[in-house]
Amino acid sequence: MKLNWGTGIVLAIVAFIGFIMYFVITMSTDTAYSHDLVTEKYYQKELGFQDEIDAEQNASNLNEKIKVERVVNDLKITFPNNFTPNMIRGKVFLYRPSNKQLDFEIPISISKPYLLVPEKRLLDGRWNINIVFKYNNKNYLVKKEINY
Repeated sequence: MKLNWGTGIVLAIVAFIGFIMYFVITMSTDTAYSHDLVTEKYYQKELGFQDEIDAEQNASNLNEKIKVERVVNDLKITFPNNFTPNMIRGKVFLYRPSNKQLDFEIPISISKPYLLVPEKRLLDGRWNINIVFKYNNKNYLVKKEINY
């Protein structure tokens, strides 16, 4: 069989299209390439964005800032000393950008002016911490990034 220019060009185009289709199908079906959104309810969360901005502003206006520090066997979140600990209500959300299954949430219910997060739940790497709480009918939000 004799190949001419036209047949060679058609075969090259078909081979190229097959090559591209292989990668498109592989990337869209393989779970190793699955990338989730940051949040499942993105648009609902967007509606409450102004409340989030106000809560962050309330937290930045505090005289004594909320501290997040690593202590022996724990991650310590310290609230201002002028806050009554048992009146602080909220939650601490720890978000792992690289693995959704490691995310977890801890309710804030304390009797001392700090909250301890067990180190065994925190693997080495980057963590985003969102501290959302209410004190005296005022909302507060603190966002921090740590490398553990």
